[in-house]
Amino acid sequence: MDVDAFVAAHHTEWTRLERLINRSRKLTGVEVDELIELYQRTATHLSVVRSSSPDPVLVGRLSSLVARGRAAVTGAQAPLWRDSIRFVTVTFPAAAYRMRWWWVGNAAVSIVLATIIAVWIVHSPEVQATIGAPSQIRRLVEHDFANYYTEHDAAAFAFQVWVNNFWVSALALIGGILLGIFPIYALLGNTVNLGVTGGLMFAYGKGDIFFGLILPHGLLELSAVYLACGTGLKLGWTIIDPGGRPRGRALAEEGRALVSIVIGLVGVLLISGAIEGFVTGYVSVTWLRIGIGVVAETAFLTYVIVLGRRAVKRGETGDDGITPDVAPIAA
Repeated sequence: MDVDAFVAAHHTEWTRLERLINRSRKLTGVEVDELIELYQRTATHLSVVRSSSPDPVLVGRLSSLVARGRAAVTGAQAPLWRDSIRFVTVTFPAAAYRMRWWWVGNAAVSIVLATIIAVWIVHSPEVQATIGAPSQIRRLVEHDFANYYTEHDAAAFAFQVWVNNFWVSALALIGGILLGIFPIYALLGNTVNLGVTGGLMFAYGKGDIFFGLILPHGLLELSAVYLACGTGLKLGWTIIDPGGRPRGRALAEEGRALVSIVIGLVGVLLISGAIEGFVTGYVSVTWLRIGIGVVAETAFLTYVIVLGRRAVKRGETGDDGITPDVAPIAA
């Protein structure tokens, strides 16, 4: 592309756009329409220059002009509280609901596999012997498993659990870009750990203690882990099959939705961490502990299904990125 010819052809439009931007608060209705049209054209010019002849001076000029034009067109930003409410009521539930079959599928496979591992361990003393000596296993099932939830200060333990779970979930999400390898690794690790611990507890007659201590926080925590792994797998699958979209665009859209889920899981895992720190080890009534976990899980699923389905029906995807404004142009 001849940069000088391109500049000469569109210089008048850019100059006019700059004048409109400088007096954007005093424009008439016709001038506002002209501002929007020139802004869209200039955004397209910037895209053309970047792809055809990335002249740094021209790119810098047009980038500044497009940024100022966007500010003039969109006006003042919405208050932070309004963005926060939209994220909680629309963006995050829409992203989670859109991924529902990925994380529900993960949950089903993981639970079935963990159950198989647990049953195998219960009925196989040989497998138990490979895991640890009888004295070690007995100490685990009779003391260590239950003491884990009370050996630290509740607040510090809740914070530690929250940070650890969020870190693992974030890695599973972001690591999905590696063709889903890391989410699969995280899911398998969590499943094996759950199956082995449950199998040993049941083998020594402590199944009631296992469920009584796992279910209060585990229902919500595992839902968050399955959502993280499912979203990471979806990102990895998008590299293989972008679904009729250009691969770069598909990855950008799924990546922005992934960021929404990362942020949303901060709150979800904070709640599950609080339950693990303040309820699991300190509420002595088993049915009450489990009831709190069931209520939290039911509330989360209802939140995702009701608000998420409503948002998806309106066309929301959880991708709150800014879609570039483009207008047809003759090169």
